[in-house]
Amino acid sequence: MRLPKLSEKHPLFNCGKINCPICAKAYSQIKVKTRIIKENFSTEGIAPFVGRYGYPTINIGLLAPPEEKDDTWLYDAPKYWAVHNFQIPKIIDFRSSLINSRNKIDIKGKNKFLELNQEVSMASTPVDVDINLKDKPHFRISYDNYMAPTGPYAELKKAKLTENPNIHTKVQKVHYDTDLKSQDALIYLYNNKFDENFLSGILSVGNIGIGKNRKLVPTRWSITATDDTLGKYLLKEIKNHNEINNYSAFFGNYLGNYYLILCFPEVWSYELFEMHISNENNFMTDHEPYEGRKYYAEETAGGYYTVRLAILEKLNQMKKQGSILALRFITGDYTLPLGVWVTREASRKAMETRPIEFSSKELMLEYAKKLAKKKFNFNLDNILKNSKLLKNIKQQSKLIKFL
Repeated sequence: MRLPKLSEKHPLFNCGKINCPICAKAYSQIKVKTRIIKENFSTEGIAPFVGRYGYPTINIGLLAPPEEKDDTWLYDAPKYWAVHNFQIPKIIDFRSSLINSRNKIDIKGKNKFLELNQEVSMASTPVDVDINLKDKPHFRISYDNYMAPTGPYAELKKAKLTENPNIHTKVQKVHYDTDLKSQDALIYLYNNKFDENFLSGILSVGNIGIGKNRKLVPTRWSITATDDTLGKYLLKEIKNHNEINNYSAFFGNYLGNYYLILCFPEVWSYELFEMHISNENNFMTDHEPYEGRKYYAEETAGGYYTVRLAILEKLNQMKKQGSILALRFITGDYTLPLGVWVTREASRKAMETRPIEFSSKELMLEYAKKLAKKKFNFNLDNILKNSKLLKNIKQQSKLIKFL
């Protein structure tokens, strides 16, 4: 059976909508089923996947396509997808082609399959591996607000590396240092240009940290832990800088997620609002003052930490601090949840744009309201009314005038 390319006109796979989830899923399901024909195959392992159900006895899996390909690394490269503006069908095509070969293990346990996953997670490129499954994989595509989609799964019988992984010396350094805390290892590698996807992967399979404390960390937890750790590190840096000089607004998007990021010339504080443009009265929000948060951001969850990281990266580059109000507008183009990497990269795209500067807070807020109304037919009044950050800025202004 010859499957058409995603760009071809075909009644089953192309309804005319660029990000149609039904077409993308139908295409991927048929394509993968034609490839999954046996329990044993040679492939390239690209990433570990650690589940959370049944904790502390959980599934650990190796994500790999059912055949060897020249571009296997692309199947787990969120930053590259964003830089090159890959759209939802292409991303689903990548992720649904990865088989999750898995078995259960205690978070503090050890076995040969865990050791294999640890080596794959540290490798600079995909690693050749032979997979032997108990049964043919079960087809499914799972979508999650935290993680990139996952495809077929099967219980593992045996797995074996058929080549030596290429592991960077800096990764080896933190792996073999059993006196180095995991936070310090993440920061060291981040400063040496390893991206968050790689870092959360090595954290999830217990590759870093104090030796006796190393354990498996479910993938969705390791993603947020990485973003939070890097954010707190950058936050310490930017608090040593002066406040930004003026009011400025950044605006950008990716995959139907638009970010309007408003910067105020104050000391650090941060607030995120997330809302679908179809409902002005329904929103999620979390906030932190200069001193930081004591608890997990329950409403905006992992997205809170990804957006904060993108903002802090820009402020650190500018060598400034400020109070930041971030507004996420979710449109109908975002047809499926693809994970918090989307919010990280969409907010990064926003922070990479040239900002519009204003002489006053009032002018910037008026601009924000007009932009939301014109672009999304969305009334921002209710959002701004509920902003803790704006209330704090107003109170500080009153106090300064009084003094």
